[in-house]
Amino acid sequence: MDLVSIRIITDDINRLVGFYEKITGVQAARGNEDFAELRTAHGTLAIGSTRTVPLFAPGSARPADNHTVIIEFLVADVDALYEKLKNVVKDFVNEPTTMPWGNRALLFRDPDGNLVNFFTPVTPDAIEKFGR
Repeated sequence: MDLVSIRIITDDINRLVGFYEKITGVQAARGNEDFAELRTAHGTLAIGSTRTVPLFAPGSARPADNHTVIIEFLVADVDALYEKLKNVVKDFVNEPTTMPWGNRALLFRDPDGNLVNFFTPVTPDAIEKFGR
């Protein structure tokens, strides 16, 4: 089994896709007006409109209601990226912080309130784990 993607459901797909394009530098591939994917080398962030929810099961997902999941991106230099994001991100949860497990992490919220973590491995164990 392979994890292929994580999908966010939103009421405003254009706003959310635009935000993720700005913060990642990845151009979204749009399937149609209700679905887009930001594809990276190791995974895909899919973004779907609330209009897609009934296709799965009516009421099964609610936009802007995530309180448990953190969307994580491995980045080359979290501190440098933090400086670039100050004009894009409106809700930082923390500034770059070295975590006990060896990653330097920057946590913020996207426009729908979803938590996003940009991180850079900085200890030898973390660097080895992520192949850097």
